[in-house]
This record gives sequence, C-alpha cells and structure tokens, in this order.
Amino acid sequence: MARNCLVVDDSRIVRKVARRILEANGCAVSEAADGQQALDVCRAGLPDFILLDWNMPVMDGIAFLRALRGEFGADSPAVVFCTTENDMTHIEMAITSGAREYIMKPFDEEILMGKLGQAGLL
Repeated sequence: MARNCLVVDDSRIVRKVARRILEANGCAVSEAADGQQALDVCRAGLPDFILLDWNMPVMDGIAFLRALRGEFGADSPAVVFCTTENDMTHIEMAITSGAREYIMKPFDEEILMGKLGQAGLL
C-alpha cells in the first residue's frame, strides 16, 4: 500500500524534486506551498507523513508543526523537516515541537530515502 506524503515547501522546484523521488519509491504525493495550505490539506485528510520546509510565507514550518500537533496530536502524522536551517537551535526546536527527523537541503534520493527509512516511514 502506497504511503501518502505531503510535501510542504514554498519552492516549486523543491516540491517537484521531492515528488519525483517519493513517487519513484511508491509514495502518493500531495503538495502545499506554505503552512496554512498544508494545514488545510491535513484537515481534509491526514497524510502518513509530511516533508516540511522551515522558511515559508504565510505560516512557516515551525508554526505549522505546532498547529498540526495542537489539532491532531503528538504522534501522527510523522513530520520530517527538510530545510537549510542547520544550527542546533533550529534542530532542537523542530524535534521538541514534534518533528521525527531533520534533513538538510540540498538533498538527493539517497539522503531523502535514507532518512525516511531511519524514521521508520518506508
């Protein structure tokens, strides 16, 4: 059974690259360009996991993650941050706010699928 993934990033190119990798590995993919769009998608039906950017307009990744956890609970869906923010402060904030894993941009198929595997998502 295909895993449903929501890719949340304000970059259309990043969403396209992530979609190509995930679909090639058997995932069904939906997209959102900011945290508010992502919250709307989740309210319509929760994905199995979310690949989440940090820096976005309207609602950034950490605000989205906190809203998601407040509305749907601490464990589901799993969230993997995928961002250029690589300092420990950001990483710790992501994990304590409910992210399961953290991927640095730029990523490739090996990095993305490896992290998703480590997180128990594939």
